[in-house]
Amino acid sequence: MSVQPSRSQRVDAAIPARAGAGLKAEHIREILDSGADIGFFEVHAENYMGAGGMPHRQLEAIREKYPLSLHGVGLSIGGEQPLDAEHLKRLAALNKKYEPGLFSEHLAWSTHDTTYYNDLLPVPYDKATLDRVCDHIDEVQEVVGRKMLLENPSTYVAFQQSTMSEIEFLKQITKRTGCGLLLDVNNVFVSCTNHERSPEEYLADFPITDVGEIHLGGHAPDRDDEGRPLLIDAHDREVDDAVWKLYESVIRENGSLPTLVEWDNDVPAWPILLAEAQAADRILEQAREPDLKRAV
Repeated sequence: MSVQPSRSQRVDAAIPARAGAGLKAEHIREILDSGADIGFFEVHAENYMGAGGMPHRQLEAIREKYPLSLHGVGLSIGGEQPLDAEHLKRLAALNKKYEPGLFSEHLAWSTHDTTYYNDLLPVPYDKATLDRVCDHIDEVQEVVGRKMLLENPSTYVAFQQSTMSEIEFLKQITKRTGCGLLLDVNNVFVSCTNHERSPEEYLADFPITDVGEIHLGGHAPDRDDEGRPLLIDAHDREVDDAVWKLYESVIRENGSLPTLVEWDNDVPAWPILLAEAQAADRILEQAREPDLKRAV
């Protein structure tokens, strides 16, 4: 494995309108040995912020053969304090080094003073938060030097001070900053179930023209203190049938988009994760078939 292949050795950075999977270290050797037929891989940026070593050698080997999507989880876009300048520099360096086809972060906060929480916490949807989030996104895009995608959150509580819907909040962000969106269909189902809303109505109003990538993942069923259904965005199992149906509807109505299957906890053997990605690929292929027939 070369530590730093030249750009001419790498495949095109562009992410195809196919399914991809989250890259896990325990799968890398099998992926490379098998030459897995998959659209792309996505990595959490924070896992590659060290100076070098085996993680970077492995990622370089993957990047030679597959497009990458870089997904941040620790920037705290929605936080009240300024963004971490050193963290931003490392994100910019990773984007320059690996030339990912897509770069994304979460609409969430995860820091307070010098404490980093191992969670993605929700924000109220009001003007003060909107202004802060837009300022942070402007800063990220300026420092990193490229357009970013912002992922819709999975939520479990609502804030009384919210003055607009999540959809309106996201629309205002894209209008003011020019960023794109990452549509997590599992997050939609989780949030709508938890807040007793319709995921179909949410998706019908989602600004799909701003979407550059879709996420799918598994959720864990639970109950709240009053016995009502509560879903946890666990990323520890296969995609639920209800989420597959929502995803199929989105793709059928809007066409194929790069789609990632997330499985971050209780990670299965590679063939199981690949099978989930292949299931998404079949839905994407069905959406392309009418276009192919018209072309013929």
